[in-house]
Amino acid sequence: MPKSLVTGGAGFIGSNLVDMLIDIGHEVVVIDNCSADNETFYWNQKAKNYSRDICDYKAIRKLFDGVDYVFHLAAEARLQNSIQNPIETAHKNFVGTCVVLQCAKEAGVKKFMYSSTSSAYGLNPPPNSEEDPRDCLNPYATTKIAAEDLCTLYTKLYGLKTVIFRYFNVYGERSPVTGQYSLVLGIFLDQARRGEPLTIVGDGSQRRDFVHVKDISYANILAAETEIPEEYYGTIFNVANGKNISILELANMISNNHVFVPERSGEAKTTLATIDKIKSILGWEPKINIEKWINDNVNRQN
Repeated sequence: MPKSLVTGGAGFIGSNLVDMLIDIGHEVVVIDNCSADNETFYWNQKAKNYSRDICDYKAIRKLFDGVDYVFHLAAEARLQNSIQNPIETAHKNFVGTCVVLQCAKEAGVKKFMYSSTSSAYGLNPPPNSEEDPRDCLNPYATTKIAAEDLCTLYTKLYGLKTVIFRYFNVYGERSPVTGQYSLVLGIFLDQARRGEPLTIVGDGSQRRDFVHVKDISYANILAAETEIPEEYYGTIFNVANGKNISILELANMISNNHVFVPERSGEAKTTLATIDKIKSILGWEPKINIEKWINDNVNRQN
């Protein structure tokens, strides 16, 4: 039985990944200190669950022994908190990743999957490929992307097989209902459930490339199970739909009761990824259709 360790495994994306790993027969170890104040946490009772800080090497090191695959999702992901507390963000996202990488190296794990962010592309014009220059606009993006370099370093210097994923706009079951655009569908569905108008930023013409959390989970598992050419370890893979849709279009699929609020500065007008690399190297492509998913959830609420 393969043994996997998931950091941040009680959060939105992590808990979905843990469920999928257990469903396919993995023994799973979860590390999560439940520090995100905008999430509900989900602990799969079939996993071995530990409330630990990823920055505490002594507290987590032994949990890596006998592990085949590490999926590193734990991070400070709250944008406003990263702006207000950049030192804390750097500690969690950079130092924390270094600690997890070191534990994985010492334990001799087979592969290390790192969850990064499309925030790396900033205001680069879409569509964004993995070769685009970096344009980090806040401490969250800067520290997450700096940790990518650590993954690449551990591959080149120590031979640890790392795979770096840049997620675009994630949606799906267990999505927090507060936050930035990555959570907008969860916010809209929650507002509709409460009978409230959907709050649309600006005129709603912003376009986002949405990817379902289960498709992200599948990408992680595929990376663990697939032997890819050596030169692709320590490199970046976009995880996205490869298509985008406007926020107003999404809102109209859920409700015609809208209210428009002022635009926010410093946000990209459009997100759109190229996903040729992950398709050709990992054989991954998105399976869940966002329009169908929205329709199913709206019907479930009615």
